Formats: sequence, C-alpha cells, structure tokens
Amino acid sequence: MFDIGVNLTSGQFDKDRDDVVARAFAAGVSGMLITGTSLHESQQAQQLASRYDNCWSTAGVHPHDASQWLPETADALRELANTPEVVAMGECGLDFNRNYSTPEDQERAFSAQLALAAELSLPVFMHCRDAHERFIALLMPWLDKLPGAVLHCFTGTREEARACLELGIYLGITGWVCDERRGLELRELLPMIPANKLFFETDAPWLLPRDLPVKPSSRRNEPGYLPHIITQSATWRGEDAQQLIQQTDENVRTLFGIRF
Repeated sequence: MFDIGVNLTSGQFDKDRDDVVARAFAAGVSGMLITGTSLHESQQAQQLASRYDNCWSTAGVHPHDASQWLPETADALRELANTPEVVAMGECGLDFNRNYSTPEDQERAFSAQLALAAELSLPVFMHCRDAHERFIALLMPWLDKLPGAVLHCFTGTREEARACLELGIYLGITGWVCDERRGLELRELLPMIPANKLFFETDAPWLLPRDLPVKPSSRRNEPGYLPHIITQSATWRGEDAQQLIQQTDENVRTLFGIRF
C-alpha cells in the first residue's frame, strides 16, 4: 500500500525520521510520496526521497506560500524535476479558507505550476480548499496537456467530487474520513469514487485518524497509520481491503509512472 502524501520534511519528524519510515514499512506500507510545499521543502523532500528506498517526492509551492513565487522559482523547480525522485508538480492549488497568500498570488503560482507541469509532462499534485469553482476554472485549460492530476486530501462535497471525477481527476483520501465529527460527509460519498480514481494518504504529521484504537500521546500522525485508513475506508465502501490496496497501488503506478 502506497501513501501518496507524507510531509516528511516537517520538523515534527526531526528527532525520529528514520524510525518513522521504518515503522511505516514494518506496518505494510510499500512506498511513499514525500510532499514538497515550497521551493526549500521541495529540495528537502527530494533529498529525503533519495535517502530512503521506495520513496519519491513532489516539487512545488503550496498556496499558503504562493506569495514567495518568483520567476526564478520555476527555473529551480524545473531543475529539481529533472531528478529521478521527483514524479509530480505540486503541492499546488488554491486555499481561500485561510488566504495566507492573497488569492491573486495563489492563482498566479498555481497557473505557473500547471504550465510547468505541462512543459515537463508531469502529473500535478493539488490542493483545494474553499475555492472549488476558481480551482476548476484555472485547471481545465491544462487538463488535456497534463499526464494526470490528483486532488490530494479531498474534503469537499459530493458535487465537488463528482465534478472532479468527471474531469478525470484522482481523489486522495486521508484520515479525515475517520473523523466522526467532520468527516461524515466524506465517509458517505466515499463509495461514489471509482476505485481506479482513488488514492489513500496520511498527510502526516497532520490528520491523525480519530478512531485509532490506540492514539499516540504526541497526537502526531505517521505513515504507519495508512493501513488503518485503508481498512476503514474499505469497510465503508463495502469492499475487500486487499483488493482495494491492489487497485490503488496500480493507480500510483499509472499516474506517477513508478515501480515499487
């Protein structure tokens, strides 16, 4: 089983990063995609992916950091994308919930990264929060120029899920679906996502599944909890967990072109 979203560059892992990775593989995780959220963290993610077996990374600028986007940023990401570890452009997109960067800066950085992904024939690893209509409007002109796209950590509505799926976008599901307070709508729409358009991820160290039988005292999420998320999701979808793992692993190979 493959975790498509691990923020392994987070300072929360500085003291035991090697142990976190070892625990993940011991738990049955077969590979990980390490998320790049700024130029600096994308460089760190690539270095970590080269350090660990069966790990790859993304390279991009998160909407929170979009105000940092400069013309030179594209050149640096282009160089980074030429390394074998980088298999997707992102995390890029829009976040109008917090607006740590202005909507204008977010749109400029998102569009630039879509253009760069098209130039490099890379899939895009995307973020969208409270910005669905504008997100789709900016993305649509590029979809036929991209090898594929995934909206990671999907927490939108049934209508938003349907709109993404109709455009061929993959959806990434996290431990949010295990939250009995905030995740019930996502849990209910989970069965409508075709298995061949589905990914699972932890988004560690965030989004610790609330229904873990034993929760860590640190409240820190780890990629080693991915089996729990998949098992719970398979139950709610009415599917066999092993078959779901096989299909989502194949989705990883199809979208990102990697072997693990």
